Amino acid sequence: MLTYARWKYAAFLIVLLLSAVYAVPNLFPQDPSVQVTANRGAPVDEALRTRVAASLQKAGVTAKQVELDTKKNNLLVRLASPDVQVKAADALRPELGSDYIVALNIASTVPDWLEKFGARPMSLGLDLQGGVHFLMQVDQKAALEKRLEATTEDLRVLLRDKRIAYISVDRRPDNSIVATLRDAAAASAAAGVIVKGQPTLLQQMQGNQIVLQVQPAELQKYAADAIDQNVSTLRNRVNALGVAEPVIQRQGNDRIVVELPGVQDTAQAKRMIGATATLEYRAVVEGNAFDAVESGNVPPEARVYYRRERGPDGKPMPILLNKRVIASGDQLVGATTGIDSQSGTPTVSVRLNSAGGQRMFDFTSENVGKPMAVVYIERLPEVKVVNGQEIRSTRINEEVVSVATINGVFSNEFQTTGLSGQEAADLSKLLKSGSLAAPMDFVEERIIGPSLGKQNVESGLKAVTFSFAFALVFFLIYYRMFGVITCIALLLNLVMVFALMSFFGATMSLPGLAGIALTVGMSVDANVLINERIREELRLGLPPQTAIATGYDRAAGTILDANITAFLVGLAMAAFGTGPLRGFGITTMLGIATSAYTAVSVSRAIATLIYGGRRKLKSIWI
Repeated sequence: MLTYARWKYAAFLIVLLLSAVYAVPNLFPQDPSVQVTANRGAPVDEALRTRVAASLQKAGVTAKQVELDTKKNNLLVRLASPDVQVKAADALRPELGSDYIVALNIASTVPDWLEKFGARPMSLGLDLQGGVHFLMQVDQKAALEKRLEATTEDLRVLLRDKRIAYISVDRRPDNSIVATLRDAAAASAAAGVIVKGQPTLLQQMQGNQIVLQVQPAELQKYAADAIDQNVSTLRNRVNALGVAEPVIQRQGNDRIVVELPGVQDTAQAKRMIGATATLEYRAVVEGNAFDAVESGNVPPEARVYYRRERGPDGKPMPILLNKRVIASGDQLVGATTGIDSQSGTPTVSVRLNSAGGQRMFDFTSENVGKPMAVVYIERLPEVKVVNGQEIRSTRINEEVVSVATINGVFSNEFQTTGLSGQEAADLSKLLKSGSLAAPMDFVEERIIGPSLGKQNVESGLKAVTFSFAFALVFFLIYYRMFGVITCIALLLNLVMVFALMSFFGATMSLPGLAGIALTVGMSVDANVLINERIREELRLGLPPQTAIATGYDRAAGTILDANITAFLVGLAMAAFGTGPLRGFGITTMLGIATSAYTAVSVSRAIATLIYGGRRKLKSIWI
């Protein structure tokens, strides 16, 4: 008998409803927009909205809407087209200055009631939306030099700490370190200390000298760590640009790929991701900083810095800091957020290397109860075109990101307290992204314009539409009523694929569109198998309802076997591939899962609705 369980109908209706809810947002076009974000604690308020609106009006740019989002602390300007978007960004940047980051973005137009369900449109990849692509070469030699210098300094501190007098501790060009002691006895004592303090170094005694070699595995680890730290730093910097779905990934042993969909301003992107930054810990000098700024009478051991926080007048607050640096970002090993076990407030745990830890110990031993500041220093490369000539320069920005009181003596590990949860997260991010482990050079730079991305979208959708239309026409002509059933199943398959990709936040790219076209073809194969099996059962003389039920039962096993094999291929591409290959694998897996469900289950439900209730069915239109 041709039957279909009621619970399966209920499950089908639920899946259909959810698919519709999560696929519908893709029908709403996104607005080209300009996002304004505070860069250094600058206010994002109604005054800024008025200022932005006036600047746009002055530049002759008509905005669809200027939205102030106090929760996200940003301002969003919706515009009519990508050309107007670029014009608006060019007008706002000089007006707002360095206090704000002006970035190109794509704004959703999905209704609020849909967003409450978590329904949002799929993100478009670089090839569909346009944007910039950078390939950067990491200077591993510089990273290695930096790390070996730090190891050499650690050895000096270690020997001083153990009160072993040495003549010199120097690096050699062959990446070895030579420690020269007073005599052989001192060298022997130093060797024992170094074994415990630096167990990864290979030692060789030569009279009163110890030649230390870094093992090849450690050198490789230094290089890998440098790239990983640079990737982490770049990711934090790109987040500050407000770019949706950026791609930042390692390529090979010494390169990093950065793709920023929707960003057309290459200069702004390069400025952000190519900037080098560092941190410094300095003691706070007592005294009235405002008076020192007004009178110019700054204590000789101090220098005026400015805090990130703004004063009542809306300007950064000055603070006097000691000229001597206690520890710098080069000595920072890690920073993590946590909760103070005593006060229950957010904290940032910082870990320094041994050299930085020793300096911090010496300083805190004498300054308990006094404030200490963290200074964030950025070196921003600037490119200006003057009289047709490209002039490169560097601008240095310094700001105090944290001032905390020293509650006790500490060395290489300590906590910064008195922060809110957001402040702790921000400070941890700044500390971790403070400096690049190694300098990088831009070796490749490509811009994909929005018009080309639009052409890609139109071409890709046209390919999917025609592949779908050819399949529909064939089925309608060749399988008649079952062709209609197949067409409905194919349509539902597409809706489910779009819904799943939107739900999981997948990024649609050209390979993704190819994956959808491929799954349409695979779904067609499954329905051909079912329809031909039904025809075969009818030719054997089975009653129509029995032939339909038998056709679905016998074809299901073959369809599932074929789809499982293809699914595993897609899984391998998604797990081990990157970029477009991974996108193709994810789309293929989702498409295979939905095509198997719609071909085996949904089309049978529809066929049962049409033919299942007829007691005297003599023939079917297939």
